[in-house]
Amino acid sequence: MTQTSPLPTVTDDMVIRVTGGRPLSGRITVQGSKNIALHLYAATILTDAPVTLLGAPAILDTDVCAQILTHTGAQVTVVGDQFTVTAVSQVRPEIHPQLGRRVRTTCVLAATVLARCGQVSFPLPGGDAFCPRLIDRHVAAMEAAGATVSSDSTGMFAQCGPGGVRPFTVDVGTPYGPSLGATVTALLLAARAPGTSLITSPSVEPEVTETARFLAERGVGVHWDKAGLHVTGAEHIAGGTFAVAGDRIEAATMIMAAAVTGGSIRLGNITTTGLPTGLTAPLADAGVHLVDAPGGEVHMAPTGPLRAVATATGPHPGLPTDTAPQLAAMLTQAHGTSQIAERIYPQRDTHLQGLTAFGAAVSSRGPEVLVHGASRLRAAQVEAADIRAVTSLLMAGLVAEGTSTIRGMYHLRRGYGHLLSNLAVLGADITTIPEARPCP
Repeated sequence: MTQTSPLPTVTDDMVIRVTGGRPLSGRITVQGSKNIALHLYAATILTDAPVTLLGAPAILDTDVCAQILTHTGAQVTVVGDQFTVTAVSQVRPEIHPQLGRRVRTTCVLAATVLARCGQVSFPLPGGDAFCPRLIDRHVAAMEAAGATVSSDSTGMFAQCGPGGVRPFTVDVGTPYGPSLGATVTALLLAARAPGTSLITSPSVEPEVTETARFLAERGVGVHWDKAGLHVTGAEHIAGGTFAVAGDRIEAATMIMAAAVTGGSIRLGNITTTGLPTGLTAPLADAGVHLVDAPGGEVHMAPTGPLRAVATATGPHPGLPTDTAPQLAAMLTQAHGTSQIAERIYPQRDTHLQGLTAFGAAVSSRGPEVLVHGASRLRAAQVEAADIRAVTSLLMAGLVAEGTSTIRGMYHLRRGYGHLLSNLAVLGADITTIPEARPCP
């Protein structure tokens, strides 16, 4: 059961106040994975019977996806952490033009509608704004499946011939490695195609493998080999229940938040096997010790002062790009010069301006972020416009001298259901207050 704290219910117009200097200690439960859940929400449109996802995270993106699915005609019920969808045979061929701009999985959602009814209109994806969101591999998958794809000032439109989607072969590789999102787009299209499709250079991120497992358990043929991902479509895709895996990004965030404060914590709903080696290895090098404990928990404790590391983000099982900003915040307290190279996106450094305001010695050189430590951080008033950047600044506030004010609650709530209350449970001096408005 998720623990709670005295924090009031938070809203988007609130700001975070955090007073640093308290080591985190105790136990919390990790939420269901945000990124995995978003792809599973899309996959539910393909089913021919009700499906319930267990462990759905209590985040804004869950609410947005529920509204998007409802707009397509599906019946959606969210009760606690159970996300239940009953798809309909006559799907509305549209991803809501405004809601679709609020999540990053817009093209994935569009693929499921295209697979169900042979056409779909959809806006360009939204989500975090740390770099442009390229959709060329998504479009390539739709075109390979037999769709004609066009665009205008309102968004995108894809339409297949009378037979709907067809079996296909598509390459989802990019200059930065396999495209996670495009792999899922192709997987969902292939799940309804009458025959076997081949996805070459597929991503093997948990978002992909869990979506593939979801489909395989419901009658879709899924086979991996050296050639790629083979998918044999099913005429009927069953319903049932499916558990969302624990959120490895939230787990990493909590581990690094404890480490930067000199604390020691326990995490439920995750084990070390759920954490990629690209994350656990640099954490170990930095002096953060992780061990599995009975009951499916991870125990974290420092082994001494934090040490500088050199690492790079990369495809699974590499360092997840969504942990790089938090890692930079942790490494501000490590002795020496650390280097974090971004290998998934062209650049990811929107957290650096805020960290600098705290007094951190950080800089970027193209895709590389340099962190010189250990820095004495002091309270600051900061803001960020993407989920992980806000989290990075919150971590800096946990160790800074004095009381900091952090803006970006909307973005934080998109990715974390209970982050602030969990931090409070672990001992952080953290509150939320309404945003001050100038008098008219």
